[in-house]
Amino acid sequence: MAGRNKQPLSVILGKGKAKHLTKAVIAERQKQEDTIKGDTDKVSPPKRLLAKQKEEFDIIANELMKLEIFSNLDVDTLTRYIDAKSEYERIVDIVRKIKPLDDVDIYTKLQRAKKSLSDECRAYAADLGLTITSRLKLVIPQKEKTEESEFDRKFGDL
Repeated sequence: MAGRNKQPLSVILGKGKAKHLTKAVIAERQKQEDTIKGDTDKVSPPKRLLAKQKEEFDIIANELMKLEIFSNLDVDTLTRYIDAKSEYERIVDIVRKIKPLDDVDIYTKLQRAKKSLSDECRAYAADLGLTITSRLKLVIPQKEKTEESEFDRKFGDL
């Protein structure tokens, strides 16, 4: 059954669209979200990655952990992203060296492989929150500031 993707509770509350949720439902959902968040104690690059790829893994993983959207469960997805990205970069280097009219068949096959790897990278990047649109789905909207009353201005710091 097709439907909307489930949004985190913090996003729903931030948008002010939790009027249909009772306090008990909110508490239960928060408990579930805390449970599925995942640990970050075993986040390390797999041995199969090359040294340069391991450096990239560490940089991206650290950034994602700062955003609190990455855990041990995401290590394999990040590894596949880095592998696909490396292969994409290798294909791009090869395509740049080939003149399209010299060998049309090889050039066409390389372009297809390049497109396929590009699509694969984009999908992994979206899964991991590496694109701006995927991160915007996670951003908690800020509530509008209400104007302070005169009482709050005078006695708010007490």
